[in-house]
Amino acid sequence: MNTTILTLIVLLAFSGFAFCDSFAIVSPYSAFTLEGSGYAVTTDTIKISNIDLTLSTQQQTGSSVQSSINDGLITLDAEKFLGSELKTTLLRQGQYIRIDGIADNDSGNQASIKLFGRLIEESKNASIYGFTGRIAINDNNYKIIYTAKLSELSKINISPTESKTDQKIVIHIIKGASSQGVGSSINQYGASQGLTFKLFSQDRISVAPGTTITIINDDTVTHNIQSGHDTNDRKNKFVADGKISTGDILPNQSIDITFENAGFYRLFDPNYQWMNIIAFVFPDVEGSVNLGTNQNPKN
Repeated sequence: MNTTILTLIVLLAFSGFAFCDSFAIVSPYSAFTLEGSGYAVTTDTIKISNIDLTLSTQQQTGSSVQSSINDGLITLDAEKFLGSELKTTLLRQGQYIRIDGIADNDSGNQASIKLFGRLIEESKNASIYGFTGRIAINDNNYKIIYTAKLSELSKINISPTESKTDQKIVIHIIKGASSQGVGSSINQYGASQGLTFKLFSQDRISVAPGTTITIINDDTVTHNIQSGHDTNDRKNKFVADGKISTGDILPNQSIDITFENAGFYRLFDPNYQWMNIIAFVFPDVEGSVNLGTNQNPKN
């Protein structure tokens, strides 16, 4: 009897430890991507549907963490809806995710979205959720079935008395970035590139407003870095928003970019749209974060 009780206590202790060490405990002041796919179903039709949201968590109340959508796209077959008015709540520290609000497309149609996700499986770096819910467009009411991955992009640490805007951040455009290729290789900075060649020395950063970064073109062709939105179109993946435009950066030349305002930025090259950087710009960010597999350049 005593042995059984002791065994249960040990199992509970280890289960609690594993839960606390899991990715499902979503902390406030962090940034995430939620990417998934599935189907939108009515009695008459089944459409392929995708979700691609970038969100930042805010303050925690009890076991719920509020978050805001920085950038979002939901598709039904070829129809695309921008989720600029979506709200997200992470419940029970990430065990559940609730998404609701309005998304618009270029034709002026609105989609009313209500989704609820349950944690299915997790690793230390990401979690998999099963989503169900509804998307209503005009007279069509679609039942949604998704599988989606929640991945952390950057950690935002509160440090109200310190400023990190004077930190020097240098990002290199890697030689050969303009020639997108597939295959396993090691880039010039010593990082394994898996199945896809890396294009920047850092492709995901988190900085404070007012921070200036330097982009150095180590490629053999001219590049032009702009900010914009993801369109989910294969040929024209991004559309410029006019906030940032470097003009031409010649080979072996560099240019500075200053993030004046807080927000979410996608930086891309309109001539080589497979090249892009994700930047989170928030107050009180401690340093920059490189979350890709590529490394900082060696001095």
